[in-house]
Amino acid sequence: MFKQEKAKQVKENSKEQNKISQGTKITGNIEAKGCFRIDGHVEGTVKTPGKVVIGKDGSVTGELSCENADIEGKFNGKLKITGTLSLRSTAVIDGEAVVARLAVEPGATFNATCTMRGGVKAIRNERGERQEQEQSA
Repeated sequence: MFKQEKAKQVKENSKEQNKISQGTKITGNIEAKGCFRIDGHVEGTVKTPGKVVIGKDGSVTGELSCENADIEGKFNGKLKITGTLSLRSTAVIDGEAVVARLAVEPGATFNATCTMRGGVKAIRNERGERQEQEQSA
């Protein structure tokens, strides 16, 4: 019962939208339970279990850790995305990315090392023995 209440509370918190407006510059670490829209500039770490949108005029320098990310602006640093990283045509990415899924529109600049982390799938080898193999997205 407690797990259901906690899951409901996390779901409610993740619906709340945090916004960093254009012209705003933040230096430091940000941790939130809700989603983010960044149209300003952030230097540091942004961590949330929700979705992060970096707008066309937005930029992040540092580390971004979230479930899903939709990037139209600039990012320089390390991306840790447990779900889908979507790069729009205006996106400019430099650094390192660890993602489960990647979607890139034509025109996006993606100058990063990328590691795809998929689920673990059980397979059988030639002798019928069970093995575990990472799925690639």
